[in-house]
Amino acid sequence: MSQYEENIEESILIILGTALGERVMRPDFGCAVHDLIFAPNNSNTHGLIIYYVKEALNKWEPRIQALDVKVKTDPREPSRVETRIQYQVIATNNVYNLVYPFYLQKSP
Repeated sequence: MSQYEENIEESILIILGTALGERVMRPDFGCAVHDLIFAPNNSNTHGLIIYYVKEALNKWEPRIQALDVKVKTDPREPSRVETRIQYQVIATNNVYNLVYPFYLQKSP
């Protein structure tokens, strides 16, 4: 992986790890998936995670094309949702995979 592609991966991690409203000067930056922290771990929530991840990557990372996003619950840790992202770097046509965990919590 070249430095350029490493920078893209780091950018993706920053986008997914930033909640909307977290950055004062750019409140619309990030991924809305953090709004689902108290959502049930079911197929409806998984669909929303896929939608929010694709939306954030399409909006904030123009150097890639998100080819596929899949969500899977970790059977050993039911609150952990693994998001598998397959993306293509537009400049090089190289395809990469990234697994990003999101954690859901039971509502208080």
